[in-house]
Amino acid sequence: MLLSISSFADGGVTLQASAPSTVEAGGKFRVQFTVNTQNVSNFVAPDFRGFEVIYGPATSSQSSFQMINGRTSQSNSIIYTYVLLSDKPGSYTIGSAKVMVDGKAVKSQPVHVRVLPSGTNGGGSPNAGNTGSSYGSGGQGGVARSAEASSPTQGISSKDLFMTANASRTRVHEQEAILLTYKIYTLVDLIQLDGKLPTLDGFQIQEIPLPRTKEFTIESYNGRNYRSVVWSQYLLFPQKSGKLTIPSITYEGVVVTRNRNMDPIEAFFNGQSGYTELKRKITTPSLTIQVTPLPDAPVGFSGAVGRFSMSSSISTREVDANDAVTLRISVKGNGNMKLISIPEVKFPKDFETYDAKVNDKFEPTRSGLAGTKDFEYLFVPRHAGNYDIPAVQFIYFDTESGSYKTLATEPYTLKVNKGKGGTRQSVSNYSGQQQDVQQLNQDIRFIKKGEVTMHQPDDTFFGTWKYWMAHLVPLLLFVIALIVGRKQMKANANVALSRGKKANKVALRRMKTAKNLLVAHDANGFYDEVLRALWGYVGDKFNMSQESLNKENIEQSLKSRQVKEEQIIQFMKVLNDCEFARYAPGDVNENMENVYNSAIDAITKMEDNL
Repeated sequence: MLLSISSFADGGVTLQASAPSTVEAGGKFRVQFTVNTQNVSNFVAPDFRGFEVIYGPATSSQSSFQMINGRTSQSNSIIYTYVLLSDKPGSYTIGSAKVMVDGKAVKSQPVHVRVLPSGTNGGGSPNAGNTGSSYGSGGQGGVARSAEASSPTQGISSKDLFMTANASRTRVHEQEAILLTYKIYTLVDLIQLDGKLPTLDGFQIQEIPLPRTKEFTIESYNGRNYRSVVWSQYLLFPQKSGKLTIPSITYEGVVVTRNRNMDPIEAFFNGQSGYTELKRKITTPSLTIQVTPLPDAPVGFSGAVGRFSMSSSISTREVDANDAVTLRISVKGNGNMKLISIPEVKFPKDFETYDAKVNDKFEPTRSGLAGTKDFEYLFVPRHAGNYDIPAVQFIYFDTESGSYKTLATEPYTLKVNKGKGGTRQSVSNYSGQQQDVQQLNQDIRFIKKGEVTMHQPDDTFFGTWKYWMAHLVPLLLFVIALIVGRKQMKANANVALSRGKKANKVALRRMKTAKNLLVAHDANGFYDEVLRALWGYVGDKFNMSQESLNKENIEQSLKSRQVKEEQIIQFMKVLNDCEFARYAPGDVNENMENVYNSAIDAITKMEDNL
């Protein structure tokens, strides 16, 4: 209940709609509405204009519980599912659904579905629940044909399975990002595809991470509906000018086809699948990129190509001498972020400076590396006064305007007060280690005063009696512990001996319980516990089994161990008195008190005698 209330209080209740982005005319597909709580009511479906509802709504619920590193999380959801039939080609919008959660209306976002004309679409139906979109051709593109000619018996032609290679730009400047996309189109059941981009001469390569699980969508290509998916994408940064070639790649795919010459029933009883795996080599087309050199760079060019902005900040504007100050410069934008050089800061000569720390916070996108690159400068002013830190310039090549642009930070004025001196400060040197900020004018130290202990040059610890004792004493203690430990192990292994040693403790513990029953005036429980203490003491002491415990055997065992006659008589008398007092009339409390004292005295004397 607390988790559910917390989730709703944070505004975490949502109603999400999912549907395929493209479908084929005359085909069926699913539309699902998922609300991440089960405390819902009054679900209102949207208007499915342009589609025919052939099933739904089907309602299902899901619950999950996770514990990761001691932290628990729980999620609940309800899913409303519809199956629709697409009639006519075109673009349609499925409106918002609505559901009530704790008296509040929660709506879903509209979803757009494109219905393609009906066409050949082999290899099974696509994933109806996928919402991925296709990537349109841009720049130079090509269609790869199957490297092996397909015969009619094979049933797979070059139009059934192929790949395209697309470059987002074919004419670029040096260091300008190019998005290279490899996309696969199939009408067959493709279950495996192996291949990778080779090393490209003249390019710096940055792969864009894509989901490992490929979800196909329907896409119309040259008048036919294919199942398509973007297989891989790369960011390319040309490092030199001229015509650069992206060579073709040969992928090896595995396709599953049905063996039409085999009877499915016969294949089932013979342990065969009735399907055949065929290997196909698919070769992508090669691409040519025309790279234009950058114009003559001005002095101070940072090497950045793209679109950027810059900001800066300083940790303080007033500081004591010998205290550390941090200046931060942040470059934000989209381009070849990796190749940006460290901006030069002209610090005053009286400042002690350290190497700048660089923090990369960017990731690959379709248009380049986007994010920020932070530079942290640590410096220590040594003398009091007012100092100016001039503005820092950042020169980059703007790909949109085709010219160089200059950015600048604001200048800073730092007031340095007179420091106390005589102290040392420790700062990080940005490599994970620690170094001292050196104090100036502290070269000569005072002579150390007080008592000083002197030692002779040959006065060493090695070879002295203390040195040998440091070896012998631990060895002697180890031997003693080993002997005692082995002796204890043997004693524990002797069950009879161990039982005999514990007999007195067990008996006294039972007598303590009997004392509590005596105080509670529980006569039956008291006499039962005293008898258990007496019988149990003799049984444990002499290792006698429960079946052999009787008065005759006890008396013989005591005599065989040379117990004094008066002790034997006393012990047997206590047994008899306890059994008699249990049923004797008179003052019950006085009888219980006498039996208790007699039993304690008998057990104590017996233990001393033995």
